[in-house]
Amino acid sequence: MSDSNPFDPKLFAADAISAETRAINDTIIKAMDGAPDWWDIGAQTVRDARARGEGPFPLAPKSHRARTIEIPGKGGKIALRIIAPDNPKGVYLHIHGGGWTLGTADQQDPLLERITDNVGLACVSVEYRLAPEHPYPAGPDDCEAAAVWLVANAKKEFGTDKLTIGGESAGGHLSAVTILRMRDRHGYTGFKGANLVFGAFDMTMTPSQRAFGNERLILRTLDIEKFSEAFLQGVKDKRDPDLSPLYADLKGLCPALFTVGTRDALVDDSLFMYARWIAACNEAELAIYPGGAHGFVAFPGALAAAANAKCDEFLKRVTS
Repeated sequence: MSDSNPFDPKLFAADAISAETRAINDTIIKAMDGAPDWWDIGAQTVRDARARGEGPFPLAPKSHRARTIEIPGKGGKIALRIIAPDNPKGVYLHIHGGGWTLGTADQQDPLLERITDNVGLACVSVEYRLAPEHPYPAGPDDCEAAAVWLVANAKKEFGTDKLTIGGESAGGHLSAVTILRMRDRHGYTGFKGANLVFGAFDMTMTPSQRAFGNERLILRTLDIEKFSEAFLQGVKDKRDPDLSPLYADLKGLCPALFTVGTRDALVDDSLFMYARWIAACNEAELAIYPGGAHGFVAFPGALAAAANAKCDEFLKRVTS
């Protein structure tokens, strides 16, 4: 990865992809071959199977250090999954991925433990409502409620009001939406940093989303279309900034780290959003990883280790 020039064309060349990363991608494609599509068997069926540890990838272990609290939200109680050190240096509001349709806060424990141990932050992951049962704006509303609660209660709950935010995939999208809602609806611009990992920032579909095709490397063009349909039921204007933060006024936002791999259907989303973040006079970094597939930070190997270390370093720096 190049820190000096994030748009170095060499990062996108085929020969920049390591043999290890190629092997990991091949393993992912083979594991997903023949797996049923969630829209055919039902989202809840897939969620239940994942909770039992079934499916193409192993279930992340639960942390004995985690606790769950509930806060009020527009649609009822919202669960927050918390893993925290004894004396947190700050708080990381985490929003999980899964296409606004799959995923749970308690399946993120290893990620939260890593950040807690390496950075010293109290990690708070939001159990937001999922589509298609709860389409837009349910998920964003829950993430906004969690952020509002933390602004009011972090000092009392964790001894610090240094707040950061971030997430992966749909969680990156919801993090950006939450940052904008907190600025525009609550006048809050106090986030110290945003860790936006292969997020989706344009619901009209960027060129890389449209062009990716049908290779089962975690996220295909068809998957993106189906996730969006579930999340955006009845929505007319997909360029509304509350849906597509790429089109928002981005002035006055916190420093951000954009992380993405070159074999990700969402690569353009990070490239475009990074450029707009910078053009709005905000600080931002773009970390591009040759051959990284969507979700690559959750797989073993040097690429994921490097990306996770950079995320930790970023969070440590903005909360120091």
